[in-house]
Amino acid sequence: MSHAVKIATYNIRKAVGLDQRRNPERILSVLNEIDADIVALQEVDRRFGARVSALPLAMLAADTPYVPVPLNFRPAAIGWHGNVILLRKGIEVRHAQPIDMPTLEPRGAVMAELSVSGHSLRVIGVHLDLSGLWRRKQIRALLAAVDASPRYMPTVMMGDFNQWSDKGALSELAFHHHRLVQTPKSFHTARPVARLDRIIVSHDVRVTAADSHISAFSKQASDHLPLWATIEIG
Repeated sequence: MSHAVKIATYNIRKAVGLDQRRNPERILSVLNEIDADIVALQEVDRRFGARVSALPLAMLAADTPYVPVPLNFRPAAIGWHGNVILLRKGIEVRHAQPIDMPTLEPRGAVMAELSVSGHSLRVIGVHLDLSGLWRRKQIRALLAAVDASPRYMPTVMMGDFNQWSDKGALSELAFHHHRLVQTPKSFHTARPVARLDRIIVSHDVRVTAADSHISAFSKQASDHLPLWATIEIG
């Protein structure tokens, strides 16, 4: 029996909106509007100093149904190089780890193996480099991390891939039984012209719907629009 799961990805730009104001409440409102079960966020933690999260954990707990996948690298941060995976309360984390990637800029990825209503699902949240050469190396590192996992399971990769074309670095996925979900352009929020944000699934994941989330809040909260998809696993 298959199980439907709603997933989403969102580069929140450290909660700084198009009005140049840092407003975490606005980001949380967008997340509540999307109402996904699993969300990959990018640019959550501030880049310098203690890498303080732009989404305070207490606010996340009080105002949303989400908890972050535990990584616990820095006391004030909730992610790894700004990447975090949020789960609706009740989803079980079997295993979680960062993925080290070759980098020119500070970049990283996070991977979680989950149990969703008894069904296994691997989720990887990513933010890749601006350089096409490094993006290709980073995608190979993501795929190597999947190969190194001791358990085979349906897999979703999502995040800001910084890739305009479906070809280039993304062509690496075709040889690894993964496919791109067809989603709208998500950057720049004011006038979407590029598909920098992506959702990628293994071939055993069925996608039943996918789109960007456009609302009064999402049109102001970040320079990226969030993407979502409904998938079936199991």
